[in-house]
Amino acid sequence: MKLLIAGATGLVGRHVLEKALHDERVRAVIAPGRQAAGIHPKLFSPVVDFDNLLVGESGWQVDAVICTLGTTMKKAGSKEAFYRVDHDYPLAVARLARKHGTSSFVLTSAAGADVSSRFFYYRVKGEVERELASMGFESLTFVRPGLIGGRRDEPRPLETSLGLVKKILHPLLPKSWRINPAEKIADRLLKAALASKAGTHVVTSEEMA
Repeated sequence: MKLLIAGATGLVGRHVLEKALHDERVRAVIAPGRQAAGIHPKLFSPVVDFDNLLVGESGWQVDAVICTLGTTMKKAGSKEAFYRVDHDYPLAVARLARKHGTSSFVLTSAAGADVSSRFFYYRVKGEVERELASMGFESLTFVRPGLIGGRRDEPRPLETSLGLVKKILHPLLPKSWRINPAEKIADRLLKAALASKAGTHVVTSEEMA
């Protein structure tokens, strides 16, 4: 399989990339990003501007896409900037991939994704899922984690505090409230891409607890 990973330098994306590069079923990985994702014989990691994607034709002729693009409201600085990263960028990647014949798309979404949600974050995630469902991918998978566990490059005090509380209470919490480790999420993303089962599928946070 030739795989494209969008967001390969993020918390979850890094795990996906590492697993893909060591999986014999993956012959090549394309990882476009704002910075190179590393060096490996199987890896092509062009530096791109997601506002103006100009990756060469061969970069989009892949069997499957795994998209882990995303940010936070604090880091984005505004609702408009957040929307651009979490909504516009994933859909731009999907359109290019679909244009060049990709049949399988796997997205890191969120538990609670819903176009009618009162919360902006979940509403945006729901909108992305809805748009992707209209693009005609033969295989489409939404992986919906709750709170993502793992060490990030940038501090997120609120997530850290919630994570500590949930870690202490982990055995007592229902699965839907537990932390989803980034590595487990990555496993599900790669598994879905490699399987590329026909239809639309959802992987819930409970399945990754």
